[in-house]
Amino acid sequence: MHNHVNFPEELAIRPLLPRDAHSTCDFWDKQQLAFGAEAQREGIETYGIAGRVWEAAYLVNSYIDHPSTWEFDPPLIDLDQHLSGHKRVFLELGSGTGIVAAKIAQAAALSGRDLVIATDLPEVCPLLEKNLFVTPKGDSANTQVTLVRPLSWGSYDHAINIVRELKLVDDITRLYHTHIICSDLVYFPELLAPLLRTLLYLTSPPSISIFESQPRVIISYKIRSLSKETPFWSAFGLWFLFQPVIARKTDANNLLSEWHRFGSDIEGDSDLAFIFVAHRRPESLNWTIPSEDIDLLGGVGAGGTCDKKSDETFETLLLMGLGV
Repeated sequence: MHNHVNFPEELAIRPLLPRDAHSTCDFWDKQQLAFGAEAQREGIETYGIAGRVWEAAYLVNSYIDHPSTWEFDPPLIDLDQHLSGHKRVFLELGSGTGIVAAKIAQAAALSGRDLVIATDLPEVCPLLEKNLFVTPKGDSANTQVTLVRPLSWGSYDHAINIVRELKLVDDITRLYHTHIICSDLVYFPELLAPLLRTLLYLTSPPSISIFESQPRVIISYKIRSLSKETPFWSAFGLWFLFQPVIARKTDANNLLSEWHRFGSDIEGDSDLAFIFVAHRRPESLNWTIPSEDIDLLGGVGAGGTCDKKSDETFETLLLMGLGV
């Protein structure tokens, strides 16, 4: 009998395969062994919910690697960052099967300069290593651009160990993560505060340099229980500024479509799937992060005060229907 966060009571999930609306066929054809139906069935049996590919993973993969006729605002990579030539470091939380890290690693290998760090609970790391480092022929793959490391949410030691390692990767310049990727992580109420705490650790000194740009936090999210998940966003918005990704496409006649929220046109998921892009509020770097989870979700410490408070960005976006 499993007694673990990845094996909730009455767990009854099945493999999820991509829809054409938000999958890259070439990538998927090459990754069936790691992320196809049979691989997911085996993963679910051994690793519970970490062994399944979830909806938001396919959505964010389309944000990472998309047809040239698609345009996003904000884009995953700013043009000035792309042209700077600096190494980009993509740190993914709760990587699970590793399908998102694999997609980023595919692009990173082409750039020749980027690094991907896939993380999850220590007991899930073997699944990541299996899926990310072994090709169908059994050879090693992506080891030059991908690392797998344990990172339990809420653990300062796990977070700081990755930061320390990054500073040793490059002999000339210290590396800092430029992107933090989160895909389908906002779900269980008991994990909301640890997840937010880890995001704060990774966007505060010494995880970041005050002389470098703040890391961009990418959160791909599907609503499952709004009442249970809203407390995360109410606290998250106190510490982070965030906005939904919008998209438009160029048709066969070279005409641009209207801007729309990316995820709103996914069949069956209308108004349920989102990608948010966030940055730390600069003033929040001087605030004290409360030690108790209940205080963190209650807004204690935000604004530099000890009273409880909440941010309404998420609720406002929902009420407005993200009418873009």
